[in-house]
Amino acid sequence: MASKAVNKSLSPAALAKKKRELQSRLSPDQKIYLARRQTASFGMNLITFLLITGLCFVILYPFIRLVPSVLSAIEDLGNPNVIWIPEKFSTVSFRAAARMTMPEGIMTMVKSIGFALVIMAIQVFISAMTGYTMARVKYRFSGLLFVIVALCFLVPRQSLLLAQYIYFNHFDALGILRIFGTEWNLINQPATLYLMAMLGFGVNQSLFVLIFSQFFKNIPKELEEAALIDGCGFYRTYFRIMVPNAVPAIVTVAILAFVWNYGDTYYTRYFDPSGPYMASKLATTFIDANKVTLLERVRVWYNVPVTTDMTFDALKQAGILIFLAPLLVMYLFAQRWLVENLESSGLVG
Repeated sequence: MASKAVNKSLSPAALAKKKRELQSRLSPDQKIYLARRQTASFGMNLITFLLITGLCFVILYPFIRLVPSVLSAIEDLGNPNVIWIPEKFSTVSFRAAARMTMPEGIMTMVKSIGFALVIMAIQVFISAMTGYTMARVKYRFSGLLFVIVALCFLVPRQSLLLAQYIYFNHFDALGILRIFGTEWNLINQPATLYLMAMLGFGVNQSLFVLIFSQFFKNIPKELEEAALIDGCGFYRTYFRIMVPNAVPAIVTVAILAFVWNYGDTYYTRYFDPSGPYMASKLATTFIDANKVTLLERVRVWYNVPVTTDMTFDALKQAGILIFLAPLLVMYLFAQRWLVENLESSGLVG
């Protein structure tokens, strides 16, 4: 400990001098061993650097290739002289894609983000309570419940679509509404998506339940026993003791739930097709059947003389970047927190 304190107080030049003095006292065999260790360490660091650089290039290459397409002038698309840097920068592709995918302007994206945030909050709240119950409350068929939740994650959601559609098309609140001789049609209503999240059938919600269940199993039972001695009941123990300790799992599930619900096109297409969802707008706008119409709009809106299939591809790529913008911003602010919490959330180990 004393030598470490002395080393911290020395300047870099003094440390280098001291290191040379120590190396001069080594025997020939020790010098050979030290050289081999340094060579092996340098080789491993070089291999690691090359692997990370290669992976980063593979991941970023599609985005890099988007630059000459979405930032070029429409008339320069397909120019063989343009490889990486456009000859003439233009934002026409972005403006046209935003106008096509966001009919209400920025409010379309705001509503889509708000929807994902509400569903995220519901899924975190319901999944956390369900996961805690599975991990801590023991009853006769508790093991069977875990198997059912796991099966819900493994069963393709397409196999449940027909039953869900019929149920929400003739929604009777478990038979309560039939007593009054009525039923509700919840198709094409955002309430359907909220109800699915409340009932545990949101996007990948069974996975979230398993994450919370695994996390709560790893929390020592002594915390609950101490809370019980202090007079806390079941619910107070959960909200005052267990939830604050489950922040890593909550953060992980919240981020995953937001990303998956923001990009969902399956449930939104069937249960609320006219809703203001960016993913659905993107999926239904840039299809081949609309190609001629979209290209004609670009020519009229921005006085472009000629449009080609490359123009249509540039519009699609610009629309994808606009859609990804909130996710990229969220990742820039939350990536460190997400990476740190993944290791303790139950996804590994």
